Amino acid sequence: MKFAGGRRRSMEKDGRKKRGICLELFMTFGKIGLFTFGGGYAMIPLIQREAGENKRWISEGELLDVVAIAESTPGPIAINAATFVGGKVAGVGGAACATLGMVLPSFLIILGVSYLLQAFRSVRAVRYAFWGIRAGVLALILKALWTLFRQCKKRWFEISVMVLAFAAVALGRVSAISVILACGLLGVAHSRTGREKR
Repeated sequence: MKFAGGRRRSMEKDGRKKRGICLELFMTFGKIGLFTFGGGYAMIPLIQREAGENKRWISEGELLDVVAIAESTPGPIAINAATFVGGKVAGVGGAACATLGMVLPSFLIILGVSYLLQAFRSVRAVRYAFWGIRAGVLALILKALWTLFRQCKKRWFEISVMVLAFAAVALGRVSAISVILACGLLGVAHSRTGREKR
């Protein structure tokens, strides 16, 4: 009986701990979703700071892997990244809480803005505010680019793939989906060639 009671208390304690982590995931990604304009890559610096530096849920190397996985799977990159981090920290419940935290602020804000935008669209101050927001979003995207580039290995293969992928999308107007798939196949082929040489 004592053993059963101790086991039950341990399970209750574990349950409370997991609920606490899930709530923390929800609040953390809710803050990221609420205070980041631009979505996608603009959110990566905040995910790095909150989930990586502050909470220690992921390392810098894991963040690079998260971005690669989130970019190569269907759905918005920031939401995919939140789902991945939540799943790593607290399983399915953590993934659900992190995803809901990331999505909920945007959903509520867009719902409110959709009712107000038509009424205030012609106001000059509102137009200027959006111009300022666009400039801020560009800065966040450039910060994300620098963060990812700094963490990426600087070997001839990675740099060649990066340059070719940029040229294909920016200059050749090739579909981003085709470029992502081609880069993934090139990476697999390169790793297999490297193993065969070793």
